[in-house]
Amino acid sequence: MSRKLVVLDVVGLTPQLLSHMPNLAKVGAAVPLEPVLPAVTCSVQSTFLTGETPAGHGIVGNGWYFRDLGEVLLWRQHNALVGGEKLWQAARRAEPGYTVANVCWWYAMGADVDWTVTPRPIYYADGRKEPDCYTFPPELHDELQDALGPFPLFTYWGPTAGIPSTTWIARAAEHIMRAKDPDLTLVYLPHLDYDLQRYGPSDPRSAAAAAELDAVLGPLLDAAREQQRTIVALSEYGITDVSRPVDINRLLRSEGWLNVHTQDGMEYLDPWTSRAFAVADHQIAHVYVRDPEDIPTVRKLCSTLSGVGEIRDGLGHERSGELVLLAEPDAWFTYYYWLDDRRAPDFAQLVEIHRKPGYDPAELFFDPAGPGAAKARAGMALLRKKLGFRYRMSAIGLDAGARAVRGSHGLMPTDPADGPVWLCDDPSLTPARVQATDVKGLLLRLAGLSP
Repeated sequence: MSRKLVVLDVVGLTPQLLSHMPNLAKVGAAVPLEPVLPAVTCSVQSTFLTGETPAGHGIVGNGWYFRDLGEVLLWRQHNALVGGEKLWQAARRAEPGYTVANVCWWYAMGADVDWTVTPRPIYYADGRKEPDCYTFPPELHDELQDALGPFPLFTYWGPTAGIPSTTWIARAAEHIMRAKDPDLTLVYLPHLDYDLQRYGPSDPRSAAAAAELDAVLGPLLDAAREQQRTIVALSEYGITDVSRPVDINRLLRSEGWLNVHTQDGMEYLDPWTSRAFAVADHQIAHVYVRDPEDIPTVRKLCSTLSGVGEIRDGLGHERSGELVLLAEPDAWFTYYYWLDDRRAPDFAQLVEIHRKPGYDPAELFFDPAGPGAAKARAGMALLRKKLGFRYRMSAIGLDAGARAVRGSHGLMPTDPADGPVWLCDDPSLTPARVQATDVKGLLLRLAGLSP
């Protein structure tokens, strides 16, 4: 009979932040965890669960250019995108009937687990977006909503992102552990992602966020101990201080490599005709180059851009860009491709993670160029929404929003104090250092399902 595990993915946790988290620190000694490149959510989580690098499992970032569709897509949710044998599949080879709950880890939809919870808004036909989540089995949705209320989506991401979403996730995990008793419970806790990107880890508000999260974790940790579950807490990356946005697509456009098409005065990235363009993802940018003969020229051009620290030849998977840019430690990449803010697409000032062809941390702020006006616009949009009219929540800044960002990630850590960690309450399995590719095997050993 296997041992029951609960695995907490505490996003952005570092030794520095753990000093503000006494409840979590009691789990065990924190040891450095070496992530994979890129050190971003989807890539590292997929490595934890498969033991593969992005070259093997194919998750080369939080999104990429889907060459067969001609579209840049981020934050997909289908588990079939992840290659390799998953942790629970390996567990079931050793113990048929092994049960798993996935509470908000990524690529949850369609995964062959027993219970699934993942954020999923309601997209109404009239354009409204309302908070909700997806669950499997379907009846779990109403069970959780009756117990906890609706999933607070607007505190999961955006300028109002904060502790309520993480609290809901933690309480949902407690409910599932108590009511369903899974052998393995995976819990994704995103709270540290917000203020650390907004203000940087050196800001006192980031330490306060760590203490706030620790208070939420207390009951979850107590429940796991009462149920005699082995506890593992780990993190995907550490967030470090940054001060410079790097506009890689604007360079490619100004030099004639990137094309746009125009509708209603707004410019949209045209990946079909562009000779080269970048998918920005925190401190990593995949540069897709249509003609292999152009790669040396594009490489040379990118190397001239201030903020680019290193250029690599892809990540060993067909989804990767022909070139992968690594930012300098104090820099990060924007997705911006327009040269005049008056020509930006309307989604640029929205929280719109699925339409932007790259990651946009400016979504964590009301427009810094005029926060009062941005909040007023948001309030008017909410009023129009309640009255049943069409609305547009255009509250996000453009260049001013990018300049406000103070924390980012994606590079391999140079100092363990700024890197991710592994904690376990089983002292017999506390290695001196953990590789992300080791996590799957370590969890199988903790469960008693491997030699």
